[in-house]
Amino acid sequence: MKRLWILLALCGCAAEPREEWISLFNGSDLDGWTAKIRGLPSGEDPLGTFRVQDGLLTVSYDGYETFDNRFGHLFYATPFSSYRLHLEYRFIGDQASGGEPWAFRNSGVMVHSQAPETMPAAQDFPISVEVQFLGGRGDGTVRPTGNLCTPGTHVIYQGAFTETHCIPANAPTIDGDRWVSVEVLVRGGDEIVHYIDGQEVIRYGGTTTGGGVVSGHDPAQKPEGAPLTSGYIALQSESHPIQFRDIRLLPLQ
Repeated sequence: MKRLWILLALCGCAAEPREEWISLFNGSDLDGWTAKIRGLPSGEDPLGTFRVQDGLLTVSYDGYETFDNRFGHLFYATPFSSYRLHLEYRFIGDQASGGEPWAFRNSGVMVHSQAPETMPAAQDFPISVEVQFLGGRGDGTVRPTGNLCTPGTHVIYQGAFTETHCIPANAPTIDGDRWVSVEVLVRGGDEIVHYIDGQEVIRYGGTTTGGGVVSGHDPAQKPEGAPLTSGYIALQSESHPIQFRDIRLLPLQ
């Protein structure tokens, strides 16, 4: 075997090291994931908001009479700091009754999030950095996807500290229910880059805790200006049905 490796190296045909991606969703159940629905303790999802249907991780509201601001998040069990995250999503069906107008075809994945068990029952959104997914309205309205939102956090964008809550990405408006490919490059608190269908759409860094656009939280979880360099990954429930697949992660050094 050693001789074979030497011969491969001499001929310039040595194999590249394999990328060891970790699958975060097994396609069968929600093993490794924890739901946190506003108004409930961590781990409780009596209406089955998050479920697996036909091998897809599905966010559904067929058990709700009205949404009633019951924002939800589904957290993966392990925190990470530097990695590449890949997933695909598609919006399906109609928005739940009682959902906010801004939440039409609106969802996302949170990175560098606080743990679900640190969220009081009344907390609406986790302190985190959101990669926001938007779907088009089908009427020509510009609604790019892959945007940045900052519940309880701040970033450095284009070289300057900003308190702007949501910053639009340089991304297309995607109508209909086709699958959209997302990749997020996360390098601790230094740099985060969003990619949609293989194209870079926004880049920022300098992530810290602080600011607003989160309520019902424990203030100790949001010290102003504290570096935010790691945390949990969470999928959103904001009142519009959505499905996810091929959720995987590549740890980086």
